Amino acid sequence: MLPRLLTRSSSVVRATVPRAVSGSMMTRFPTQVQSQVYHPNPVRMLNVHEYISMDIMKGFGINVPTGQVASTVDEAEHVYKNVLHKGDIVIKAQVLSGGRGLGSFKNGFKGGVHLCTNLADVKKNAEGMLGQTLVTKQTGEKGIICNQVLLVERMYMRREMYLSIMMDRASQGPVIVASPAGGTSIEDVAATNPEKIFTEKIDIMEGMTDTIADRLATNLGLETGSKAHESGSDLIKKLYKLFIASDATLVEINPLAETVDGRVVAADAKLNFDDNAEYRQKNTFTKRDLTQEDSREVEASKYDLNYIGLQGNIGCMVNGAGLAMSTMDIITLKGGSPANFLDVGGGATEDQVEKAFEILNADPNVKTILVNIFGGIMRCDVIAMGVLKAATSIGMKKPIVIRLQGTNVKEAQKLISASGFRMIVADDLEEAATKAVAIADIVCKAEQVNVEVSLDAPSFIPI
Repeated sequence: MLPRLLTRSSSVVRATVPRAVSGSMMTRFPTQVQSQVYHPNPVRMLNVHEYISMDIMKGFGINVPTGQVASTVDEAEHVYKNVLHKGDIVIKAQVLSGGRGLGSFKNGFKGGVHLCTNLADVKKNAEGMLGQTLVTKQTGEKGIICNQVLLVERMYMRREMYLSIMMDRASQGPVIVASPAGGTSIEDVAATNPEKIFTEKIDIMEGMTDTIADRLATNLGLETGSKAHESGSDLIKKLYKLFIASDATLVEINPLAETVDGRVVAADAKLNFDDNAEYRQKNTFTKRDLTQEDSREVEASKYDLNYIGLQGNIGCMVNGAGLAMSTMDIITLKGGSPANFLDVGGGATEDQVEKAFEILNADPNVKTILVNIFGGIMRCDVIAMGVLKAATSIGMKKPIVIRLQGTNVKEAQKLISASGFRMIVADDLEEAATKAVAIADIVCKAEQVNVEVSLDAPSFIPI
């Protein structure tokens, strides 16, 4: 099997199925901040390793290559000799990111997918990958640690195809994307050969039918009436069953391989699952690998905070997802760049607010913090108490611009005014964003010349 670029299907879906929801987070974010997202798994869904995806598929009777995961070089050698019985195999870094084959490890080792023809190759590649940080076009410079490698039999393919299932907002049901041009970036196929992209909307009440499965198998390029066509149609039906039964948000196979003996095999796999279904997919959710996720997001999830890290320098704390996105939009409009999406929700406690500030304060990229709260269910004085509690306990030094409106706003302003902590309090979001952008810019420029900046102003500054 050749190394390939494992990519999200968001671009192809936009090109062929308007407003489709894919494995990417892009459909949930304002246009202005989409390009800033750097973490491979930032939305509220479970993303599992390839070897786990293959195990799940195997449980639904889907053809996958023979293989096993290894955590050490010795284990990798054991798998090669005793499970795969030597010969040609493929070793793949188990990292939750696309572009593994074209990525580079920080120790200088090139590529996260390699063909091995002997034990020496297995040892060399396992040593180069295990315990090392892989950098791909999706991870950014930070990269992701590789703690495991997957060793699988080499597939001798007659053809490489692409197949994915996801949810489509427009039709309010699953949509299947298929292409006879697999084994490469499906986004590139959509851009250069859109006629090779086929979509099939599924009636959620009717489900998959033999007619739909046969038509998709034909669109994949499998010859009608052949053993491969029958195998492909059967795989499509089983894959749809997996999608529904496991509460998946994305099932993606690239490449889907036709072998020389007429079998259709999922040579690679990417599965995502809906977090809201964790209560009935408990076994699947035990497979979550926290080492692959942003540590800030992991910490925030422990306190039921909706946090997603971005690449900017203005920390945001907002109540409500819509208001949070609007806040990020206006920051971008004013020339700034949000460092995160952080929704504390409508029922946040002082402890949750304190934890939110701890996360923002610990982020070295954050130069100033913008708090934007519209108090309805969420009381402004609770937010103020949480802010002050955090400032006291963690020694908050970063400038804070705070805009409060709604329930108990006057009580909140009195608390802040009497606290002795220096904060800029605003009534107007637009001007608050302008101030936050300006302050962040000042702090950044000062840091470039090793000059310390302090907010030399009264503790309570109405704008």
